[in-house]
Amino acid sequence: MMGVSKSGYYDWLKRPAAVISLDTLKLYRRIRKLFKESRGSLGNREMVKKLRKEGYQIGRYQVRYIMRRLRLKVTQRVAYKITTKRKHADSVADNLLNQNFNPTAANQIWAGDVTYLKTGEGWMYLAVVMDLYSRRIVGWHIDKRMTTDLVCKALIKAYNLRQPPKGLVFHSDRGSQYTSKQYRKLLLSYSIRASMGDVGACWDNAVVERFFGSLKHDWLFKVNQPTREFMKQDVAAYMKYYYLERLHSAN
Repeated sequence: MMGVSKSGYYDWLKRPAAVISLDTLKLYRRIRKLFKESRGSLGNREMVKKLRKEGYQIGRYQVRYIMRRLRLKVTQRVAYKITTKRKHADSVADNLLNQNFNPTAANQIWAGDVTYLKTGEGWMYLAVVMDLYSRRIVGWHIDKRMTTDLVCKALIKAYNLRQPPKGLVFHSDRGSQYTSKQYRKLLLSYSIRASMGDVGACWDNAVVERFFGSLKHDWLFKVNQPTREFMKQDVAAYMKYYYLERLHSAN
């Protein structure tokens, strides 16, 4: 029933039991819980930061040993893929950032992008707006259609939340949603300046791409996504985890 041989059982009886203190047991349980809450995305570096923040005096090598002993292993991410393409009839804005992702205050530079999310009922599309100063997602919208309305609604939510001053820079790729007349008109009404990266250059919007990588490979891909409604709720759950629990080295 237990899948253990007789010889293995008797060999286990002869070995002295390893003595584990109560503090060590609590540490093991805490590491397991933190790893589970992150859906298996916390590596030993981030685990050390979380534990030290909670008051544990512990080093990286000790955490790495414990995680290996508990068989807590983070899965690697897949490579970047291009998700949006521009219509050549639409105009393109200059790249005002040039990969400078560290503004000196909030509401100076926002960045946005769209990503694909697969469910058992079909595709979903997520548009986000990030304040590069704090890496906070200030607006997002998810829908089963990847239209200009998708990115417009994400920006409207961000603007209503933050009420940024005139002259804010919004950086994106050259996807058809961001180069459309409808979106340019919305930016103009908010007195927001557009900035766009080069074609297929993921590093021109690296911070948002990193967020999408964390969302998918640290969270969404860890569980089955049977329906579009389940996906919406799970994205909202990650936003809460991203805001309140996940550590941000940039901050």
